[in-house]
This record gives sequence, C-alpha cells and structure tokens, in this order.
Amino acid sequence: MKTPLFVGSGVAIVTPFNEDYSIDYPRLKKLVDFQIENGTDAIIICGTTGEASTQSAEEHIETISQCVKFVDGRVPVIAGTGSNDTLFAVELSAAAREAGADGLLVVTPYYNKTTQTGLIKHMTYIADRAGLPIIVYNVPSRTGMNITADTYCELAKHPMINGVKEASGNLTVIATVMQRVGDELYFWSGEDNLIVPILSIGGKGVISVLANIAPRQTADMCRLYLEGNVRESARIQIEMTELINALFCEVNPIPVKAALKLMGLDTGVLRMPLFEISESNLLRLKKAMIEAGILSD
Repeated sequence: MKTPLFVGSGVAIVTPFNEDYSIDYPRLKKLVDFQIENGTDAIIICGTTGEASTQSAEEHIETISQCVKFVDGRVPVIAGTGSNDTLFAVELSAAAREAGADGLLVVTPYYNKTTQTGLIKHMTYIADRAGLPIIVYNVPSRTGMNITADTYCELAKHPMINGVKEASGNLTVIATVMQRVGDELYFWSGEDNLIVPILSIGGKGVISVLANIAPRQTADMCRLYLEGNVRESARIQIEMTELINALFCEVNPIPVKAALKLMGLDTGVLRMPLFEISESNLLRLKKAMIEAGILSD
C-alpha cells in the first residue's frame, strides 16, 4: 500500500508577475503564507494555474526552489514538471528534486500526444528517473488525450506513481480503478465542482483553483468530509458552485488572478497570450465572490 502525498486541499497556486513579466517572489511568499495560514494542506507550484507553460526552464526551477524555501517544510510542495518532451520532463523533475520538492505533478503529453502504450512508457520513464513520487495529471480539455482505466491500473504498479489529479469528470473511470487497484493509486479532484463527489468514492482531496481565493472554505470542505460531516461538507460545495463557475468563465488563471486583485492580493499581470478579464465577466466574478462571502458588498 502506498501513502498519499497529501490528504485534503492542495492549492494550484498562481505565479505573480511584475509589469515587466518577471516573477514577483515577494508576492509569491505572501500567497504561500496566506494559503498555509488558512489551512491548505499542500502547495502545487508551476502548474497550469501558475502559467508554467510560459516560463523558461530557469524560471521554472527557480520558482520551485523559492516556493520550497517559503513553505519551509510546513506542508508538502508538489512541483509541476510535466512536458510533451519526455527527456525534458526528466530534467525538470530532477531539478525539482534537487530544489527540495516533496513530489511531482506530471501532465500527460499535449499537442504531439501519444497512444495509451506511449503514455505508459512516458510516465514510467519519468518515474524510473525522477526520484520523487508522482501525481499524474489527466486534463483532456487541455491536452487532447485521456487516460483509460486500463492505463491507470498499469501505472499503479509503479512504486513512484502515487496518484492522479483527475480532471476528466469521469467518476466511473475513477471508481473502476479504485475497485481494481485500491490503495496503489490515489485520486485527487482536478475540478473544484467535483470535490465532494470524488471524496465520496474514496478520493483524497483536491488540487484546487478555488483554494487560491477561498483556502479556508476549500480546506474545510475536505476536512469536514473526511471527518464524517458529509452534510456540512456538501453545503460548502453547493454554496461555492457559482463562484467556481465564475472562476472558469474565461481561461484559467485569468479569472482567479482578477479575483485575487479584488481581494487586495494583486498578483500582477498575466503572461501573454493570456489577457485581462472582460468587464462583464469581472462583474459576474465580483458578484459571485460577494455571494460566497469572499468579498463584502
């Protein structure tokens, strides 16, 4: 039986940028402290929400290193090191290990994609060399490929493949894999609107966008469920529904960075090709934040 990298709420944390597009590390430290002070159980750095796809290799490694320093052992740090280039993913993973990360988030290959056999080879090659436990990231809406139940069961055999951030929305696949491999592969929701549903079939928590602006509520949702208070956990899930929808009204992380700014936690500019949120969607987002109790009226 494997031990999950973390249980509860992990934040897919944003990366703050200065006006010249350089990374604002002092603001990243403030965000890390805000998260940990409000109950977040793990920091996931350099993921989709962190705009890692626009970072150079040097920036990527430095961001992981700085995050590890800011966290200072208080919670696990899981570094996004996936790539559609297997060899580059190995390089990033090794650098993340050297920087002190506790685990890795490795997305499926995008653009060039691969077959299910190729995916197994890709993940196995990385896992054999990374030296850290891996959470596989399945997000078909961004990568153009999906992971099947049979592939998950094969990946579960590798001692360094710890689990999955699952963002396909397919609960049947998750349940099927859980039935077949048990505690050899753990699942975290990759969609904020499915935190409680995935917990209900044995998931370990969430890797969350919502937690950037509602860390306490997201952590409480997971904690309450795991403590057996299903009704209260489900209440929070339902109350957050419109806010979650608003956070994805434009391409992530456009809305969540706008939301942080509304909260007084300005994270600076987005890196192109992302651009600032439209006025109509900003109004929708602000309304949802007020209704969820994140902002005062």
